[in-house]
Amino acid sequence: MKFLPDVMFYMRERDESIEGDNPFKWVYKTTKDIFAGKKVVIFGLPGAFTPTCSNSQLPGYEEMYDEFTAQGIDEIWCTSVNDSFVMYQWAKAQGVENVKMLPDGNGEFAEGLGMLINKRNLGFGVRSWRYALVADDMEIVNMFEEEGYMQNCPTDPYEVSSPENVLNNI
Repeated sequence: MKFLPDVMFYMRERDESIEGDNPFKWVYKTTKDIFAGKKVVIFGLPGAFTPTCSNSQLPGYEEMYDEFTAQGIDEIWCTSVNDSFVMYQWAKAQGVENVKMLPDGNGEFAEGLGMLINKRNLGFGVRSWRYALVADDMEIVNMFEEEGYMQNCPTDPYEVSSPENVLNNI
């Protein structure tokens, strides 16, 4: 059995008691806080605002959200090695309402899954390899890792982590 890595996520949550243009507060949540007792899909990708991530992967999961929940999925989470501010603005720009954003600013979640990759050849630093997984009460029951994982990979494959493929394999 393989379980989700135990890490701390640095997140921002809306707080109605805060006035002004930025009514958010910092919250710190563990993997267990977020995923315990739930059946979830988590998909990881190289970066917010990047072409495949913005044009296909994130919108695809958002569009198919109801199909996933009909199959017993409680939540869908998108994670990237980006901070909470970037993930929030990306979701806002994409019109995301159902998929939840999981900022992995330090890359600890991706690293714990064995999905942290060096993308310095593209000026990205370290990022997440593209993947999707299904976890039930923190146990990984299906893993969909794109082929070709290698440091400084010149390509960005996108097939097995697509929402269509993941849904077909639930």
